[in-house]
Amino acid sequence: MAPMNRRSFVWSALALPMCAVAQPNPDGQARPPASWQALFAAADVPGTLVVVDARAATAVTRVHDAQRAERRVSPASTFKIPHTLFALDAGLVRDEFQVFRWDGTRHAVPAWNRDQTLRSAMRDSTVWLYEAFAKALGTERETAYLRKMQYGNELATGATPFWVDGDLAVSAQEQIALLRALYANTLPFAVAHQRLVKDLIVYAAGNRWILRAKSGWSGRIGWWVGWIEFGDGPVFFALNIDTPRRQADLPHRISIVREALRSLDAWPADCSI
Repeated sequence: MAPMNRRSFVWSALALPMCAVAQPNPDGQARPPASWQALFAAADVPGTLVVVDARAATAVTRVHDAQRAERRVSPASTFKIPHTLFALDAGLVRDEFQVFRWDGTRHAVPAWNRDQTLRSAMRDSTVWLYEAFAKALGTERETAYLRKMQYGNELATGATPFWVDGDLAVSAQEQIALLRALYANTLPFAVAHQRLVKDLIVYAAGNRWILRAKSGWSGRIGWWVGWIEFGDGPVFFALNIDTPRRQADLPHRISIVREALRSLDAWPADCSI
């Protein structure tokens, strides 16, 4: 089999001004368990993980590699979360049932070689549909949306797609801010659109919990971001890692988050991913 290029693996792969977004009580800070360092060491990947446990009245934030957590890198397919809001707000998509016809161009990812809906495109990270959204929006409107949300460095420029190979960059801490605002429906978009996006990113669910998450891969940086909803509140996470062994490193995205949350009793016992 011929090797896939970087874009072929993207599949495995915003907020109002901070003074305007409803904020929870100031977070408490806690040191991450020592086991987190061991998780990254065992995987042999540099990375950062931010976890905000909001199951109590005061949320508690834990960070592995705080310096890296502030560093902006390509969001890759995690950008589909805000990008879907852009497309909905601009009227490019009516609803989750609208079908977007595949033009017959063959892609290395089989799931892309078919008609798409928002749900399938989010699940399979269908790049061609989001490239179509970007073309329809244009750089000026993309930039306006990025500035409206204060998303990362707000740059919709450079190589295409700009959220993978271009200039757009975001930090793990900024990802957490976006997720918390989306959870609370306080992003500058229709609440109905925010609720739809949250439904689109459901990754797994049990009787007492829902995991909402999105992965991403730029070819060099792997992401997994999202939150788990429990009866007593959510636990947010944003991880990015280097991927020196490329796709061989991608499973570490989920495994590191899973084991880190288990150390906080924040991973559902009946979640088998």
